[in-house]
Amino acid sequence: MLYESVRHGRRKAAYPPPQEIRREWGTVGAQDDRDRTQDVLEEDLDDPQVRLRLGEAALDAGELMEARAHFENAGRLFDADPATVPARRATALRGRAVSHLLAGEVRYASHLLEEGIARLETEAVSAGGRPDPDALLMLHVAAIGPYTDLGAYARAAHAAEQALNLAPDAADPALVALMHRSIARTLIVAGRTGEAEASLAKAQEIFQRLELHTDLAHCHWMRGYVHSQDGDLEQAERELRTARDMLAAGRSVLFTVQVEVELADVLRRRGKPTEAEELLTRLLDQLGPWRGAVHAGGAHRLLGLLAEERGDPEAAEEHYVSALALLERAGAAGDLADICRLLGDLLRRAGRVEAALDAYRTGLGHRAAIGTTTLGPAPADS
Repeated sequence: MLYESVRHGRRKAAYPPPQEIRREWGTVGAQDDRDRTQDVLEEDLDDPQVRLRLGEAALDAGELMEARAHFENAGRLFDADPATVPARRATALRGRAVSHLLAGEVRYASHLLEEGIARLETEAVSAGGRPDPDALLMLHVAAIGPYTDLGAYARAAHAAEQALNLAPDAADPALVALMHRSIARTLIVAGRTGEAEASLAKAQEIFQRLELHTDLAHCHWMRGYVHSQDGDLEQAERELRTARDMLAAGRSVLFTVQVEVELADVLRRRGKPTEAEELLTRLLDQLGPWRGAVHAGGAHRLLGLLAEERGDPEAAEEHYVSALALLERAGAAGDLADICRLLGDLLRRAGRVEAALDAYRTGLGHRAAIGTTTLGPAPADS
């Protein structure tokens, strides 16, 4: 449900259908993707492994539909081979889920992961054994982010607990590091910031030892997020700039843009509105409802705040409407509660009480608190 002022002649944000998005963004990172694709094809890998590598390269380039197709094909090839180890099949499923998550289809991403977990457990019972710990750990860890975005905080905490129980039996140290990085968000939602930082330190040590630079960049990203949520903006800016530079160097186009949205939030909160707005304006063309949807909503939210701060309530309203449409479609609960409150407050101050109530009602049932939103807290209503 969108708020009432849309029906009062305000311009509603319009987005092209997915095929138009594809056409507009088809060249983003395309040359980099082709280069990595050629490298992959030159390696002596079995076909589903090639598909996995192609899917990962497409994710890095922000080509989500292409990535999804590669992961789906890899999954079918693995399913057709009875000798496939469960962890490989889980890798293909996780890739599919991530492609849906980045496209703003958060609920479907969590559904895929739940199905995968149930399948592993059912197959293990049928075989009279236990599920493969690496495969199960991978899927539980992957579920933490979508659950948190959806506001299913108890499920996210349960997934983190299951992952911690599985970690001692896991053979892949990179998976254990990924677990430590992912559970940091559940810890900050619970208000346990110190433990979140300790968990990230464990992840960072393992990724450094394994020389996994992209994963290390994601650690800096999560550190920046934790500092931003905790109000340590100087440290947040430092970590997010580090993550941004590392991801850009690794040609991770979409992830780089997402980090830059969070960096813009920190810059605004540090009293650098011009730098924040310049960064956001450049990023808008690289995000949308089928490409980084939650961060696209975050970018519009920030531009709305900046417009309010410079005394332009009409521009602020347009950006808040755009953010609301993106976040409502994605089902990002904490972010949705946050934008509904911002929009409702703006409308109430303008004397549009019915429209304000409509906005507030849209956010009912959700909460915006530390660790539950993509960006830092909004300023308190005056």
